[in-house]
Amino acid sequence: MAGPVILVIDDDADVRSGIRDFLEAQGYEVEEADSGRRAEEAFRASAPDAAVLDYRLPDGDALTLLPRLKGIDPVVPVVILTDHGSIDLAVRAIKEGAEQFLTKPVELPSLLVILQRVMEVRRERQRELAGRSRESREEVAPFVGTSAAIRDLEEQAGKVVGAESPILIQGETGTGKGVLARWLHAHGPRSNEAFVDLNCAGLSREFVETELFGHERGAFTGAVSRKLGLLEVAHRGTVFLDEIGDLNLEVQAKLLKVLEEKRFRRLGDIHDRRVNIRLIAATHHDLGRLVREKRFRSDLYFRISTVPLVVPPLRERAADIPLLARGLLARLGHELGRGEVRLAPEAERALQEHPWPGNIRELRNVLEHGILLSQRNVLERRDLRFEGPSGAVPPADEAALTLSELERRHIERVLRQEQGHVQRAARRLGIPRSTLYQKLKQHGIELSRV
Repeated sequence: MAGPVILVIDDDADVRSGIRDFLEAQGYEVEEADSGRRAEEAFRASAPDAAVLDYRLPDGDALTLLPRLKGIDPVVPVVILTDHGSIDLAVRAIKEGAEQFLTKPVELPSLLVILQRVMEVRRERQRELAGRSRESREEVAPFVGTSAAIRDLEEQAGKVVGAESPILIQGETGTGKGVLARWLHAHGPRSNEAFVDLNCAGLSREFVETELFGHERGAFTGAVSRKLGLLEVAHRGTVFLDEIGDLNLEVQAKLLKVLEEKRFRRLGDIHDRRVNIRLIAATHHDLGRLVREKRFRSDLYFRISTVPLVVPPLRERAADIPLLARGLLARLGHELGRGEVRLAPEAERALQEHPWPGNIRELRNVLEHGILLSQRNVLERRDLRFEGPSGAVPPADEAALTLSELERRHIERVLRQEQGHVQRAARRLGIPRSTLYQKLKQHGIELSRV
């Protein structure tokens, strides 16, 4: 991945040259501009990670230019340099959005330290905007098990995890393609940057476009303010497009331009913007067949399928099911306030004999139903409710319950056991008291009737 991009804006060619030579020696890319007008053009085109801005320019000053730059991208940090420093000027610059205000001649090592600090703050803002947490979001690791199929997947993923090329993850619904995508990001060269994801299944072209590319104010009816798209949020990070086979053909063409030219345009804008992302895509479709049916662009298919990974269905790795189930039970037991939950031997055998058309997602659902239905910390065969011909017949009064209804019954059961004491019930359920109150309201549970 190329180094961070710094935009240096100064009408003095010697100053620009000195800063450029120093920063390039440190591994940075440097773009230059000698006026406010050229600065705006370069700011849009280069998508800098930070900007160094001289206070006095031939066509204005920094306090006039700064709001216009912030209007293009409000999260890019700007460091202002000036020959005439004053406390009043510094305060005004900070109010307009400058990160730092330095007087000339600036010591280049000090400038480097400041740029590194403000860019790290920017990365933190991007991660927050992307909803990226330092805590793992994975329910299970992507390579749990000892089967040949999962070991082969781990080997293939290990070979491509450090690559910058797009990756295509193929597999049936519920096999854990999203978990693998997050693993690839977390162990790849962009792990410290943002990870954003979008499930394209069933989404309209208009919605996908505004989510991916963003829009300007007034771009369409209802666009009352500017919106940053996921591509901008993920700049220097990873974009995961789940179910890319459902992507509209027009959006496919725009996505191909991003991959080939590293540029895109917000809806309603007339300027291209530079972006640097790694794309991970996933699908349960046969994209080759969609290409033949003219429902998926062949050029995009060849661009994203350079590095294909295939996640095996659960029925092809039955030996891994006990390990997967134990990991899911540990997490579910904690989430549902039941502590350690185990499987009886006959329940474990039943899990291995089921064909699992819904794969790991179905396994999780079966185990969650079992915990909610059972009063014991050891799940028996009769506690497991399967779909399909191998399924167990659940008790008649609970056969058609949804997960929401099962959750309501479980909360009521715990509250009765704790004699209506909300704090103790919340502790047993493993959730904050405020969350329990929200669930009581959501399910219409009245404490006086528990």
